[in-house]
Amino acid sequence: MRTLFLAIVAALAGIGGASAQSFPSRPITLIVPFAAGGGTDVTARIIAERMRSSLGQPIVVENVAGGAGGVIGVERAARAKPDGHTIVIGHWGTHVANGAIYALRYDLIRDFTPISLVARTRWFIVARRDLPANDLDGLIAWLKANPDTALAGTGGLGTPEHLAAVLFQNMTGTRLRLVPHRGASPALQDLLGGHIDMMIISSSIALPYVREGSIKTLAVMDEGRLAEAPDVPTVDEAGVPGLYFSSWHGLWAPSGTPRSVVEKLAGAVVDALTDPACAQRLVGLGQEIFPREQLTPEALGAHQKAEIAKWWPIIKVAGVKAE
Repeated sequence: MRTLFLAIVAALAGIGGASAQSFPSRPITLIVPFAAGGGTDVTARIIAERMRSSLGQPIVVENVAGGAGGVIGVERAARAKPDGHTIVIGHWGTHVANGAIYALRYDLIRDFTPISLVARTRWFIVARRDLPANDLDGLIAWLKANPDTALAGTGGLGTPEHLAAVLFQNMTGTRLRLVPHRGASPALQDLLGGHIDMMIISSSIALPYVREGSIKTLAVMDEGRLAEAPDVPTVDEAGVPGLYFSSWHGLWAPSGTPRSVVEKLAGAVVDALTDPACAQRLVGLGQEIFPREQLTPEALGAHQKAEIAKWWPIIKVAGVKAE
């Protein structure tokens, strides 16, 4: 009887091993927790197209829109079967900021298994062309001389533009009047029209205007200059060291997904991001590929936790809460 029992256990273990080795056994669903056509959707489709050749199965992009901040789509991924056939693409907002802004029915750490970072986008501090300041020090001096006067555009409550502006105020000792818009692009149009004074905006949206000089670009919020805008100083060079902000994308699977499956998915991401054609498409969108050593599940997990530790206190002190 004992021999029969051991034989059954061995057989079941063999089935489990074979299942992991044969992954994927059917098309993979990649949930995009936003409507089609946005930056996250475009990034997902570029990555999915290249990952298919590594995994040998189609990756079907499924847009799950309708939830504030992508909450509905991310929750759907959290509740999916943890076999690697449903994964989700998220970013700084969905997997960091949302945990401090919304009452989530899932845990951003416990309910997900990190797969890999994808790419990041660096951010500019910009101002209207006729603002009476020509560098970051000048802007800060002008803001301090006119507290609660300057209009700073944001993409709405809890958006990266909003929270980056909160960080800016905290680190510079300035006070802005934050003006919410229905997205970053409408806010930028108001800046171009001179209706607001400044904003913090992603390079992927602002680069064309930075290059043509239709807005004042005072600094990039990073320790290194942006290759696509080499004349723009870093915040360290401009006088506010450490005023860093960047948005980023990553891929996650539901918690409990087998390690071997996660590693296979992570390997497919590496294959995609080290493919020159795929990488160039992302760079063309103003994104920056993470170094090879950061394209691991461990690196994404550590990065996400570090961002949560940094941003949740800032968000909570600022009183940013979904209504």
